[in-house]
Amino acid sequence: MQFFLDTANIDDIRKYASWGIVDGVTTNPTLIAREGVDLKTRILEITKVVDGPISSEVIATDSEGMIKEGRKMAKWHKNVYVKIPMTSEGLKAVKILSSEGIHTNVTLIFSASQAVMAAKAGATLVSPFVGRVDDISGDGMYLIQEIVTIFQNYGFMTKVLAASVRHPKHVVESMKLGVDIATMPPNIFDKLVSHPLTDKGIAAFLADWEKCKDCQKPY
Repeated sequence: MQFFLDTANIDDIRKYASWGIVDGVTTNPTLIAREGVDLKTRILEITKVVDGPISSEVIATDSEGMIKEGRKMAKWHKNVYVKIPMTSEGLKAVKILSSEGIHTNVTLIFSASQAVMAAKAGATLVSPFVGRVDDISGDGMYLIQEIVTIFQNYGFMTKVLAASVRHPKHVVESMKLGVDIATMPPNIFDKLVSHPLTDKGIAAFLADWEKCKDCQKPY
C-alpha cells in the first residue's frame, strides 16, 4: 500500500517525507485555504519534497471549467493529479482529461456505484471517504470492500484511495482489503509509528544500560 499525506502544510510534508514513507500528497480547497497560500505555489513546493502523485483540486463545478483548470494544473508538474468532484459534470471532465493523458483523482465518493462510474470515465484514482460514511452511521470499510471487490471482478485499472481516514484501524483494515493507497492527516502517521510498549521497551533497555558501567566503554 502507498501512504499519502493529506495536508497542504509544507513543514509537515517535509517532516514526514524525511521518514522515507510518504508516496504522495493529497490537498483540497479547505487544506489550501487553511495555509493561506497560492495553490500553484504550494503544489510546486510540495513536488520538490515528495516525488509522487500530488492531488490538486479544481474549484469549478461545471465540466468546461473543470477541464480548463485541469489542463492548467497538469502543466505545472508531471506528478500533478487533477482532483475532480464526483458529479455528472465531473465525469464529463474526467473523460476528456483522461483521454488527454492527464491523471485524475475523483473525490467525494460515498457509494460503490459512484466509484464504478468514475472508473468507467477513466479516473486514475477514486477516493471513497471512509470516515464521513462512518459519521452518518454507515460502514466506511464495507464501502471500501465493495469497491475493491467490484474493481477486481471487472479488471478496472483505476486505483482505490481510502480517504477521510480517522484512525490507524482504518489504515490496517484497508491494507487487509487490498486498497492501493491510504491518504492520512499527519496525526495518523504519528499514531501508526507509535506504540506504548515500544516506548516502555526503550526505557527499560536504557535503564539497564545505565546500571552496567562496564557496558559503557567506548566502541
